[in-house]
Amino acid sequence: MTHLRLKGITKCFGNFLANDSIDLEVQAGSIHALLGENGAGKTTLMNILCGLYRPDRGQIYLNDRPVQMASPSAAIQAGIGMIHQHFMLVPQLTVVENIILGLGPSLHLNLAQKAAEIARMAESYGLAVDPGARVGDLPVGAQQRVEILKALYRRAKLLILDEPTAVLTPPEVETFFKVLRQLASQGHTIIFISHKLEEVLNLCDAVTVLRRGQVVATTTTRQTTRQELARLMVGREVELQPDKADRPLGEVVLTIENLQVLDDRQLPAVRGLSFQLRAGEILGVAGVDGNGQRELADAIAGLRPVTAGTIHLKGSNITDWKAQQRVKHLKLGYIPEDRQKMGLVMSFSIARNLILKTFRLIPFCRRWLLQRSVVAARATSAIQAFDIRATDGNLRVNQLSGGNQQKVVLARELAGEPELIVAMQPTRGLDVGATEYVQNALLAERDRGAAILYISTELEEVMAMADRLGVIYEGRFLDILDSKTATVEQIGLLMAGGTLEPV
Repeated sequence: MTHLRLKGITKCFGNFLANDSIDLEVQAGSIHALLGENGAGKTTLMNILCGLYRPDRGQIYLNDRPVQMASPSAAIQAGIGMIHQHFMLVPQLTVVENIILGLGPSLHLNLAQKAAEIARMAESYGLAVDPGARVGDLPVGAQQRVEILKALYRRAKLLILDEPTAVLTPPEVETFFKVLRQLASQGHTIIFISHKLEEVLNLCDAVTVLRRGQVVATTTTRQTTRQELARLMVGREVELQPDKADRPLGEVVLTIENLQVLDDRQLPAVRGLSFQLRAGEILGVAGVDGNGQRELADAIAGLRPVTAGTIHLKGSNITDWKAQQRVKHLKLGYIPEDRQKMGLVMSFSIARNLILKTFRLIPFCRRWLLQRSVVAARATSAIQAFDIRATDGNLRVNQLSGGNQQKVVLARELAGEPELIVAMQPTRGLDVGATEYVQNALLAERDRGAAILYISTELEEVMAMADRLGVIYEGRFLDILDSKTATVEQIGLLMAGGTLEPV
């Protein structure tokens, strides 16, 4: 069993103080949550613990012995293993090959013997997986079990889990939590990093909250609530449940009929999907990542060709329209899932990012010249309206936090009162405060009369935001449910490809 104690951990990057004299104690055999806003210092602290960074000051103690984490290999030797949100696996290799990868050369490598050894270990920990299976063929839940086995095979006794449920269905989450509880009961110490407060309260024994690089609270989960944890993270009261009032629906804005779209590998991603979306309505799309959500959103925005079917917007067939045509002639806003790769030009200023779609149009451009005063005025207005934490519009967006970067995307895409908004993972990677802001901004657009397609893998979030909820599996809607009456169990079953019993 491993007892962890951090004393006075301090880390600076130039003038920025990422960790400020952090004290943290994690009891052996416990599951300890680490919470905080984006930029609160969680990742820096864990990178220090894993040997990726060296602290400027402070000491790490394992079982009351001072240790130095000079490198990741030193952390592994000390029994520390980290399971990242994005799996570090080679899809083309088998389970056993992935687990033993990087352990050093061997003159007498016996894969069958290693497979049997790993199978016994998997059974003892309740981590059912076929050692001979190719990782790329495994479902996401099984791939996560491989990641844990890889850490355990390296004799890790302290496991750090970074957003481990982001890609799991509700039934997979329940199974995963059983595994974690069993690991803790067998003496493993677990640090659980998540922004899902309900999961933290259900799973963890204790929780530490960071804010601006400092520990603001450590408590047991029995002695706190979601509301209290959110307040500690942000430093103010946070509305965790969106305030969504009923409103009458307007005319049909978007009609999708028998849509078929290929993915980047030219394989079918959207397969005969059909639905309608009306003004003043949020249609939520729930599903595990990789079931055609990205391809659907890109096709509507004109960023991906359609192989069959049609897209009608306000009665116009826009199936073959280019993205530029849709921007110029239609009121369509698109919030992409990756704000840094698709939503923003990171080296550009806030002001220039705000006009990416309209820089050729009046009033921003006259006689082929950018009107700098107009562009600057637009940035000042957006910074005030969307509470972007920046001194002025000349600041580059790569100097902003994730939440403020997302506000820049919102300010651009919601400009001009769009009739249709496609919001793809609009709160991904955001803390509770930034999530609250984004949701309220989209609900205001709904109340104005916009039609919104809200795509998210966060089940609780999409249920709270949506009026109707389509569950997507392998590129098709298995059902479209009323969000008021749908249950987590029903949606979880559909997300896994099941069917609902008739009432």
